[in-house]
Amino acid sequence: MLEGRMAAGDGASGAIESVRADLAARIAAIDGRAPYAMARDLAPDVDAIRVIAHRHGLNPAVTVAHFLDWALSHGERGTLLHGWLAMLSDAVASERQDVAACDAFAAACSVRLAAA
Repeated sequence: MLEGRMAAGDGASGAIESVRADLAARIAAIDGRAPYAMARDLAPDVDAIRVIAHRHGLNPAVTVAHFLDWALSHGERGTLLHGWLAMLSDAVASERQDVAACDAFAAACSVRLAAA
């Protein structure tokens, strides 16, 4: 019985790693386009990342995606987005999904906005 539970857990772990890999690829694609694209062209891709992260319980990534969307809507563009996308990558990779982790990422985003 324990083996069955472990196997099911391994499948769930593999599924979330697949989601993380997909999100990492999406973030890399945005990062490659960011120096040349308008914010309005990147926003739907960031929103898609937010939706996927939300669906899979990647809460810090949802938090950072909201801040990134706000930054895009307020004129952040080009190579300045690289730092935002690096933070989003860190949030996607985060093993912690609790409120404290979301708060930590939100604080980092707030500092980044204040420095801009």
